Amino acid sequence: MSPRYVVVGPPGAGKTTVSELLAARLGLPFRDADADIVALAGKPISDIFTDDGEPVFRAMEEEAVAKALVEHEGVLALGGGAVLSAATRERLQEHTVVFLNVGMAEGVRRTGLSSSRPLLSGINPRATFKALLDARLPLYREVATIEVLTDSLDPEQVTDAVIEGEQA
Repeated sequence: MSPRYVVVGPPGAGKTTVSELLAARLGLPFRDADADIVALAGKPISDIFTDDGEPVFRAMEEEAVAKALVEHEGVLALGGGAVLSAATRERLQEHTVVFLNVGMAEGVRRTGLSSSRPLLSGINPRATFKALLDARLPLYREVATIEVLTDSLDPEQVTDAVIEGEQA
């Protein structure tokens, strides 16, 4: 078993929304690695960060992604930081990986710098978002087989672009 598509990108890129649309359009099951982590931990991701720390969350994330890559054959959405793991990036080399790219201004607008996103809370969330994009962009591109800039597209158009991107 192997996912048809694995979707990655920063917060606000539309990973979950587009993954659900893509799965529905193609008649495939949808799975969200972050939801797997929440189910395993029995608490929200923000609580994992607060109670246990980011290293514990990242270890859980790496394990959840590895398991999903073996078990799931539909569309799999990963959390924005999943690509930080070298082991995860290596595992992704065998898959069709869709990178949903979003610029800083649009990403900030979409996320609203939500407190439910633990890495975006803090003294200067815009600077944090920029630093996050700067650090992760090369990693997203390293694993991507399809890249779609989502800034000026609605979720349906992004889904169209993913399907067209694979056919190109």
